[in-house]
Amino acid sequence: MNGVKFLKIVFLGTPEFAVPSLEMLVKEGYEIAAVITQPDKPKGRGNKLTAPPIKEFAMTNGIKVLQPPKVRTSEFFHELQVLAPDLLVTVAYGKILPVEVLDLPKFGCINVHGSLLPKYRGAAPIHWAIINGEKVTGITTMYTDVGMDTGDMLIKKEIDISEDITVGELHDEMAVLGAEVLKGTLINLVKGTLMRVPQIDNESTYAPIIKKELGEINWNKASVEIHNLVRGTNPWPGAFTTYKSERMRVWKTKFQESEDLGKKPGIICKVSDEGIIVSTGSGFITITEIQFDSGKKMGVEEYIRGHNLEVGTILV
Repeated sequence: MNGVKFLKIVFLGTPEFAVPSLEMLVKEGYEIAAVITQPDKPKGRGNKLTAPPIKEFAMTNGIKVLQPPKVRTSEFFHELQVLAPDLLVTVAYGKILPVEVLDLPKFGCINVHGSLLPKYRGAAPIHWAIINGEKVTGITTMYTDVGMDTGDMLIKKEIDISEDITVGELHDEMAVLGAEVLKGTLINLVKGTLMRVPQIDNESTYAPIIKKELGEINWNKASVEIHNLVRGTNPWPGAFTTYKSERMRVWKTKFQESEDLGKKPGIICKVSDEGIIVSTGSGFITITEIQFDSGKKMGVEEYIRGHNLEVGTILV
């Protein structure tokens, strides 16, 4: 049986991460009855209402879009009943669906999650994998249940985390991988060969929402931990420290591990075109790209052509 004609799908997603998965479904010819996404939100200095990326893609491709403010209402459930999907697919939708919604489609609800479950359940698995220094992460498709990413796993695929990759770069790679894993999951669903693997709860970890204050650098930590924080918060919310009472965003770093420094953590040891060398609780960090609130993002070699960064200053 041809899966293209077999599955009528309602797709639930919101951010850029979800776009490659929806794009794959369109290219493969699946019937997309509707896309459900979060309401438009104010954005930028002018607080202009901005559509989620998935809405923009759906409208460009002539797909019906629904933006319910709440999913636990009779109105939303009725809309789904009218759409009569065979399957729900969720990719970073951002809301937990009630059991009556999950049970409505014949084939339930399949979610694309950005980690190797049961590790990093929750809202920000890609950020936390980098911040915690993981070497490998991946995509897991799963059947959604009423818990927080606790449903039976379907297909997993790994991806390496290189030493210098940022969360923004890894996010983009994983969004494409998510579409690939979803494609294979649906092929197996149609064939009837999809295997469910229950998660082991006591092996689970949690990846909570990222808040702006997470980006504040603690110079007492080891150099590798600070490097991972910088990567894991680039481009959002951004790592930062304070230089002479002015906030300095730290966008790119290199680290050197060393146990015995004899220098106070946070002190600027050297400034050159190579970067700002700062002592840490264990090792050194070389900061190579910075941004002050009063200026643009730039490499240290460019910044020091017109500004002075004093050796001996302590970053806090």
